Amino acid sequence: MDTITKTTWQKVVASYSRPDLRRSIWQLINTLIPFFALFYLSMRSVNVSLWLTLPISILTAGFMVRAFIIFHDCGHGSFFKSQRANDLTGIVTGILAFTPYYRWKHEHAIHHATSGDLDRRGIGDVYTMTVEEYLAAPWWKRFGYRVMRNPFALLLIGPTLVFVIGERIPPAKGRREIANVWWTNLALAVIVTVMGSTFGWKNYLLTQLLVLFFGTGAGVWLFYVQHNYEGVYWERHSQWDYFKASMQGSSFYKLPALLQWFTGNIGFHHIHHLGSKIPNYNLPRAYKENPIFHVKPLTLLASLKCLKWRVYDEANRRLAGWDVLKQVRREKMTV
Repeated sequence: MDTITKTTWQKVVASYSRPDLRRSIWQLINTLIPFFALFYLSMRSVNVSLWLTLPISILTAGFMVRAFIIFHDCGHGSFFKSQRANDLTGIVTGILAFTPYYRWKHEHAIHHATSGDLDRRGIGDVYTMTVEEYLAAPWWKRFGYRVMRNPFALLLIGPTLVFVIGERIPPAKGRREIANVWWTNLALAVIVTVMGSTFGWKNYLLTQLLVLFFGTGAGVWLFYVQHNYEGVYWERHSQWDYFKASMQGSSFYKLPALLQWFTGNIGFHHIHHLGSKIPNYNLPRAYKENPIFHVKPLTLLASLKCLKWRVYDEANRRLAGWDVLKQVRREKMTV
C-alpha cells in the first residue's frame, strides 16, 4: 500500500467520480417515497396499537438513514453534476433529519481534511482523548468525557439530543452557516406545526421522535465504527498522511446486503474518504474492480467489540479501554 503513488489513486478515484443522473433520481424516488408513505402509516398506526407503530417507525428510520446518505453525498457535491441541484436536494433531505445543510457540509469537510490527525481533532468527529490528555484533565472534564463515551449516552440518548437540540444552535462564526441554521429552524417550526395540527400532536410527535431516535442512533453508530476500530490510523500532524488516513483510518464496514442498501454503501468508508466525490452508488463497483481497496473488513459481529474503545493510547499506537488508564497510572507510580 505504501508503494501506491498519489497519481495512481487519484486516477482510480476520478474514474468513479461521475454522477449518473438516472441513478441519482431513482435513488431519490426509492428513498423518499417509501419514507413519506411509511411516516404517514406510522402516524396512523398510533390509533391502532403502539406495537404496530414501533416496527413501522423503525423501517421509516431506515429510509431516513438512506435519505441522510443522499444528503451526505450532496454535501460533497457528488450526487449531481450541478452544485445547485446538490444544494437544493441537500437542504430538503437535511430537514428530514433535522440537520442544517450548510453548517453540516462545512463541518464534514473539516472532518475529511483532519480525520486521523491527532493535532486536529474535535470538529465533525466523535471526540477521542489520548491517555495522557485524559490523565492530565481536571475531574469535571474526565467525568464529562466518561459520560459522553458511555454507549448508553453515545448511541441511545446523545444522538437524538444532538439532532433535535444541538443542531438548532447556530455556530459562533460563518455567515452562511449561521443563517442556514435559523432558516432550517424556521422550516422545521412550520413543518412541526402543520403536521401536529393536521394529524394530531400525539400521533405526529410520537412518530417523529421514534424515527429520529432509531435513525440518529443508527447513524451515529455507523459514524462511530467507521473511525473507532482496532488498528485504526491516528498520527500527529507532522507525520499525517491523507492516503493512510483514508485507507487505514476509515473502516470497510462489511454489512449484509439489506443493511448495505439502507445505509447507502457508506460501509465502503475507506474508499469514500479517499474519494469523497464518488457517488454512493459507485462505491461497490470501485471496491470490486480495484484490489488497492481490498482492506480487511469489519463485520457486523466484530464491530460490536468497538464499544470497548474509550481513549487513544498514543504510546502504543492503539485504541484502548478504561483499563489502560490504571496500567499507565501504575507505571508512573513505579518510576
